[in-house]
Amino acid sequence: MTTTTTPYAKPSYRYFVLAVLTLVYALNFVDRQLLVILQEQIKLELDLSDTQLGLLSGFAFALFYVSCGIPIARWADKGTRRSIIALALTVWSMMTAVSGLAQNYLHLLLARIGVGVGEAGGSPPAHSMISDIFEKKDRATALSVYSIGIYIGILTGFALGGWIAEAFGWRMAFFVVGLPGVAVALFLRLTVKEPIRGWSEKREQDAAPAPPFMEVLRFLWSRMTFRNLALAGSLQALVIYAIGNWLPSYFLRTFDIGLAELGVWMALTAGFGGGAGSFFGGWMTDRLGQRDARWYVWGPAILMCAITPVLLVMLTTETMLFALLLTGVFHFLSASYLGPVLAVSHGLVGLRMRALTSAIFFFFINLIGLGLGPLIVGYLSDRFTGIEMDGALGFAMLLTGAAASLWGTVHYLLASRSIRADLEASPANAPLDG
Repeated sequence: MTTTTTPYAKPSYRYFVLAVLTLVYALNFVDRQLLVILQEQIKLELDLSDTQLGLLSGFAFALFYVSCGIPIARWADKGTRRSIIALALTVWSMMTAVSGLAQNYLHLLLARIGVGVGEAGGSPPAHSMISDIFEKKDRATALSVYSIGIYIGILTGFALGGWIAEAFGWRMAFFVVGLPGVAVALFLRLTVKEPIRGWSEKREQDAAPAPPFMEVLRFLWSRMTFRNLALAGSLQALVIYAIGNWLPSYFLRTFDIGLAELGVWMALTAGFGGGAGSFFGGWMTDRLGQRDARWYVWGPAILMCAITPVLLVMLTTETMLFALLLTGVFHFLSASYLGPVLAVSHGLVGLRMRALTSAIFFFFINLIGLGLGPLIVGYLSDRFTGIEMDGALGFAMLLTGAAASLWGTVHYLLASRSIRADLEASPANAPLDG
């Protein structure tokens, strides 16, 4: 039983820390997604192809993000997570600002790689902290609230980035958005206390060493639930990035709409739709999961399956307003999975395996989802354009998104077959010594 005095005993402080971590995650996605609203201006100035844009916003970023994420998470399972997050935020904020200095494609590519390296230190330590301060029955909800940061960031990036880019150009947008993160990093470092590991389970585990990386990897891969969640989450992330990273370009090429106006629409539909979906996914599964743990994967399966008909209508309608409104529905459905899936993943493992578990899960979803999603759509768009197909980009998005969403649904359903037994066998449920 943990007896150490901690400010986390007060609910108000727990929710304060959750709010600060959510703000940091929002800045993560402001910096990451800013490129999406700016890419048409960048394409024109730097004379880039859609494949190059897909590589820039997807694979190049994701490769370094996932490669650095695992060693940083290993550090977080041993060290002070609060300080690691503050350092990471400083790095990615500075590299976002540096993106505005790029004079050619290589410069911008290197700057985005720097953003990816910094952002690798954000989420896994934060996930670990949240699981240590919120009990199992509230954990999916807390992780879903944290994940709302994605959509706060997208909202801010689209609205602010679109307005600044139209008024002052894409370079100024990178400067304005990147630099405030340094101040937030200092605020986090001074106000957030490092939580005791296992505090939410009332287990004193500080003396237990973090297991080696290969031991954690073998343990996770031995759990059929995690295998299927990694595949399902990767395919859902592929849908999110394959569609989300190309939506601004799709609307600019298909309809008569200005960049600033589109930025506001994308901000509202992605921000509010995605934020609501993220919260709903965690809230729903925490409530239904008390009756049957399979709801932690049944819920995401149902919502993911519904993505395909929404995409079919959204990317074929000739009514711009209807298409814009449906982007909000798309973001609601696609955002619902992350809190429940992370809660299950953390429930499968021991207390000093959580940051590394998040990093391994993020390795899959970002390498496959973020790395391949935008690149596949960009490649298909270039090929369809080469054969003079009308609406090449929209068809590439629909083909990619529909295939991945239906495939991912299958893996959620497969995970439901093993989830109860795997959660019961978790090391976190082992009897305390003595």
